[in-house]
Amino acid sequence: MHDLLDFYGRLSLAVGLSTGASDSLLHVHAGLAIMFAARLFTKRSLASWTPFMIVLFFAIAKEVADRIAHGEWRMPDTIFDIINTIFWPLFLQLGLRWRKVRVRRIEIEMARRREARRLQRERA
Repeated sequence: MHDLLDFYGRLSLAVGLSTGASDSLLHVHAGLAIMFAARLFTKRSLASWTPFMIVLFFAIAKEVADRIAHGEWRMPDTIFDIINTIFWPLFLQLGLRWRKVRVRRIEIEMARRREARRLQRERA
């Protein structure tokens, strides 16, 4: 377990140094990358809760690993990291769910109108 955490710490540092990106930006990118990877592996829609819940799981797991590596919780940093990781995946998931419901309502309304026109033609 210690070797895995040591590897994680070195990998995290190497990614930050090699990209030159801030920690916050790396969290944003990681959240979106995990969401799309979860979509591919689970074959579930991005509008479903599954990809988002996987992002949330990894965000929390990463912070637990940080806690073990640092020996203490750094609450403001921990909360901010989780928010950065899950914000856009949550926003994307909720937007896609809203769109799915909206499209379904439009389809139902169009079917209702088609049926009403068909009944009018039959009466005429």
